[in-house]
Amino acid sequence: MPSWRNRAFLPTSVLPSRNRPAEEDAPERALQPRRDDEVPVEESVVEKAVYLHGRRLEAPHSLREAMHRLHDPDKAMAWIGLVHPTEAQITDMAKVFDLHPLSVEDAIVAHQRPKLERYDDTLFVVLRPAIYLDESETVQIGELHIFIGRDFVLTVRHTDRPNLAAVRHRMEADPDLLALGPEAVLYAMIDFVVDGYAPVIAGLENDIDEIENQVFESDPAVSRRIYELSREVAELQRATKPLLQIVRGLERGFDKYGTDEELQRNLRDVADHATSVVERVDGFRSNLADILTLNATLVAQTQNEEMRRLAEAGMEQNDEVKKISAWAAILFAPSLISGIYGMNFERMPELSWPVGYPIALCLMLVVCGVLFLVFRRRKWL
Repeated sequence: MPSWRNRAFLPTSVLPSRNRPAEEDAPERALQPRRDDEVPVEESVVEKAVYLHGRRLEAPHSLREAMHRLHDPDKAMAWIGLVHPTEAQITDMAKVFDLHPLSVEDAIVAHQRPKLERYDDTLFVVLRPAIYLDESETVQIGELHIFIGRDFVLTVRHTDRPNLAAVRHRMEADPDLLALGPEAVLYAMIDFVVDGYAPVIAGLENDIDEIENQVFESDPAVSRRIYELSREVAELQRATKPLLQIVRGLERGFDKYGTDEELQRNLRDVADHATSVVERVDGFRSNLADILTLNATLVAQTQNEEMRRLAEAGMEQNDEVKKISAWAAILFAPSLISGIYGMNFERMPELSWPVGYPIALCLMLVVCGVLFLVFRRRKWL
């Protein structure tokens, strides 16, 4: 195998390294509980194999045996996968393959953003694969660390899903592609991660459609769902957007390291898919922001409509109170007059009047008529 193939994906520029705070102040922590440090690194290895010209050889019994085979003049390649390794196990692996301490630290601490960094002749790549859980309608973001050397590929997974067995089966089914070396395996893994975003995009799109229906149905629980989905989309955006920088960094090394033409085309195809994913995720975030604004507007309209109905009901109630008060005032006048003349006093000048009774009745009618006209003019009746 030509020597340039082992350096084909070393970029001319890489992402800036992160600022590492003091250990006691570091917000990161390991994704999985650490096990006993005495457990050998082989306990966390889920798959290890050595390949020669794209063909799988007999599996080595240990990492040191795999490294020993790489010293043969046949230019073999080792591909080793670890799941939930402890700090001691990662350290042992680093000693066997002479990995840079900074990349080892990132692999131990985990919770890294997707990135591509070069340490001498070794590439360190962090990818954030995602899966959509239909049961809970949520997105689960994983983390994959990849070490690419001249003749080895090391993968460190801190989550059980997604399983990388499909990538290995695909590469073993295509010996010509696998014979291109570690950079071909890196391409396959990036392609696998990018393709894995498709069902996540479909699931989120379906969730957004459901949320739109909930918004127009005035579902009171929709605001919380919009907020939760917005957080998931933001997390997915942080996982997908750096992919474009990773792929561009690899593309910049095409001419310098003489990357195989077919591999260049494959990686450009992955770049197109990654761009589409990033654009869709950006669109989701914009859509959710618009939906949130629309929901707030509809809630405000609903509240205004409710307040208008309450105001109308209050006005109607006031009209009824006015009518009742007006009739009560009209009826109060004759009651007052009759009450006066109903007092049991012996000496009342009006009692001896022959026209006292007709005058009292006329007075009642006049007072009631005047009050009726006054209330009618004021539209109380």
